[in-house]
This record gives sequence, C-alpha cells and structure tokens, in this order.
Amino acid sequence: MKRCFAVVAGLGAWLFFGANAAPAEPLKIRIGWIVAPAELTPYMFAKEGIAQHNGVSYILEPIHFQGSPLEITAVQSGDLDIAPFGSSSFAIAVQNAGLTDLRIIADEVQDGVPGWTGPEFRVLKDGPIKTIDDLRGKVLVTNIFGGETDIAIKLTMLKHNMLANRDYTEIQAEMANMNSLLLEHKADLVDAVHPFQDDPIFQAQSRLLFRPADTLGKFELSFLTARAGYIAAHRDVLIDFLEDYVRAFHWYLDPSHRAEAIQFIAGDNQAPGRDLRAFSVHQRG
Repeated sequence: MKRCFAVVAGLGAWLFFGANAAPAEPLKIRIGWIVAPAELTPYMFAKEGIAQHNGVSYILEPIHFQGSPLEITAVQSGDLDIAPFGSSSFAIAVQNAGLTDLRIIADEVQDGVPGWTGPEFRVLKDGPIKTIDDLRGKVLVTNIFGGETDIAIKLTMLKHNMLANRDYTEIQAEMANMNSLLLEHKADLVDAVHPFQDDPIFQAQSRLLFRPADTLGKFELSFLTARAGYIAAHRDVLIDFLEDYVRAFHWYLDPSHRAEAIQFIAGDNQAPGRDLRAFSVHQRG
C-alpha cells in the first residue's frame, strides 16, 4: 500500500507541476538569403496559414547577405543557423572553412534545367561586346567573390584563355545595383537575376551574352544547410520548419496563386517601378 501510495502521489505531483510549467519558448531560427524572389525566404510565409509552426515551435528570422562567403563566416561564428549554399560555396565551406559537420537539409534552386529561366550574364545591346572574347580588358561584375556566379565567370573566361586581374577586371556589387552599373557604363558585363533582369528598361537596353549553366551545366545554385550539432539539438523543430517550407513551396508553385504570390513579392520589393508581372516561380521559357 505504501509503495502504491507513493507512486500515485508522485504521479499526481508530476501532473500538477507539469501542467503548470511554462511552455518552451519558440526557437529562433536565423536563416540567410541573398537575392529574392530567386529565394523565397523573405516572404516564404507571407500567406497566412502556410507556416503552421512559425510562432509556435520556432520563429523564423531571415537575414540578408550579399553572398555565400559572408554566410560561411556567419555559420562559423554561430550567428547563422541555416545557410543557403550552392555547389561551389558548399565545397568552400567544407574544405577551406573546415565546416565538415555541415549537412544539406533541403533543396532550393537548380540552374541549367531545360525550359526554366535562371541567372544571365548581360551586356549592353548596342555596345561593343559581341562575344566572350570581346571582354578582354573589360570590367565584369559578380555579387561576391567565391560565389556561384564568380565561379561561372572565372571558368568561362578561363576557357577563353583569360584570367582575372590580368586580362579583365572583376568587381563586386549588390544584385540590386547590377542594372545601373551596366546602363550607366560603369561595367561591361553584369550578373542579372530575377526580379532585376525583368525590368523592361533593362531588357530593352541589354542582351544575353552567356549563362552560368553554359559553363557549369545543370547544377545546384542553392540548397539549405545546417551544422550537425544544430540538427541534433533541434531535430523536432527543424521538422516543423521543413513542413512549413514544403507547404510554402507548394503554394507558390500553384499557378492559381500567381497573382497573389506576385503581390507578396512586390510588397517586399523596395525598388520603385519594378515590373514583376513577367516573373513567376513557375515561369518557363
């Protein structure tokens, strides 16, 4: 009887104190992003009801970076929990930065997929650059050294027997500034991505010279990564996040949601006069 009473008393105490214990605070997930809407991160959960776990088991905190090398530093210092890397930047993170415990947790963006749009390297339509060989002695722009577009530029130029800082100059700039750099004759080739490449003035005054996929083929432009220790410590919360992440992609990829999706994208976009009607995450051609 004493043993039974002790068990019942202990169970009652556990139920009382457990029921009155404060719920755990949602985990803050700091996730990086570089350019939108190529990445959905800044407005991934703009549609009410998509993120069923956001604010419950986690709170998503998107953080903007100019390029993946800066994200590598943030992951190293513990200031970033989930980082989008590409095929080249992931290798740099593991080999050069020593992040051997980095793991891929979700796919994000592929480039070089037939029938789908992607990044482009563009020059002035009426300018002197007609072929890649004409870039000798010119100024080329990437968003950041060591990123996917930087690798594509360097490999393409190397195939034409040209090296950076010997045969051409390569500089860095924010994606949002690429159009003005080209149209104001401050650079000869720029990296154009959605939605900036969709600007009608930019389209009218520039032309495609080559694409990253012309050199790299089909490749992973971006996928989400996290360190093994972080995954082990927060596995259940990450499952909640990935459920919401997949749900968001399904919503944005549904053609019936295109008009509403573009409204979310336009609302998040700070540049005036940008025409997003040509853009859609399910755009082909």
